[in-house]
Amino acid sequence: MSQVLHTPPPTTTPADDDLAALAARHGLTVSGARPTLPQYVRQLWDRRHFITAFSTAKLTAQYSQAKLGQVWQVMTPLLNAAVYYFIFGVLLGAKHGVPDYVPFLITGVFVWTFTQSSIMAGTRAIAGNLGLVRALHFPRAALPISFCLQQLQQLLFSMAALVVILLCFGVPVTISWLLAIPALVLQFTFNAGVSMIVARLGAKTPDIAQLMPFVLRTWMYVSGVMWSIDRLTSKDDLPHVVTVALEVNPAAVYIDLMRFALIDSFHASQLPPHVWAAAVGWALLAGIGGFIYFWKAEETYGRG
Repeated sequence: MSQVLHTPPPTTTPADDDLAALAARHGLTVSGARPTLPQYVRQLWDRRHFITAFSTAKLTAQYSQAKLGQVWQVMTPLLNAAVYYFIFGVLLGAKHGVPDYVPFLITGVFVWTFTQSSIMAGTRAIAGNLGLVRALHFPRAALPISFCLQQLQQLLFSMAALVVILLCFGVPVTISWLLAIPALVLQFTFNAGVSMIVARLGAKTPDIAQLMPFVLRTWMYVSGVMWSIDRLTSKDDLPHVVTVALEVNPAAVYIDLMRFALIDSFHASQLPPHVWAAAVGWALLAGIGGFIYFWKAEETYGRG
């Protein structure tokens, strides 16, 4: 008895072009696909209320378990300033030759803390919020931007204490205080750009969050937070390249601008050359460059 074997007809798969045409005909798009840059900017703007509400909620919850609550927003940088004053001002003598050293130091600490906290929060912006990233569809840049906005709000709370300290040490209120507004806007733009860069790096390599405190601590020591860059660079024994690096250091640029705006004894001659051009340049470079760098990996965030 003969047995005839019938082989099934070969299965055919439609070509990629046919699938693309079918998807286009029914209005289907790739889930999680990266939008164009103009679309991405529009999506962020449409979610501006979410960004502000998220940052405010994070700020409110930050010290909710502490008995002093939001007082720690001011106490933390003040305690840091007290420690730095004792170590650098008293023991190492950094206060000698620096008029109004206490306002000089506290201004530097507050402004530096804004940059430091923004970058540290950025490293965990994606990796620390994977549940939110995977559950909801929104432009992921909203997270590092909202964390920077949270740190800006915290700085503004601290600025109230800074004003009191300035007045207690005899620093007068002058029209130059208004220069603090553009300086803070430029610093926020810079911080947000760097935060987006480290957010992308931290999403791919979580160990970045462990390394970043050492990088930031080193950066702080060369940014003139506790000592005067102008006094150091005025010496002739420093190589020219070191002098230029210290003067164009973005953290030092924004600290010096705030000191110039708020402290009358900090004169324009103590500012590095073309300081406003440097501040705008760093803000544009970090803000635009960081935003594009973050956007290019938009479709990868939250994927295992």
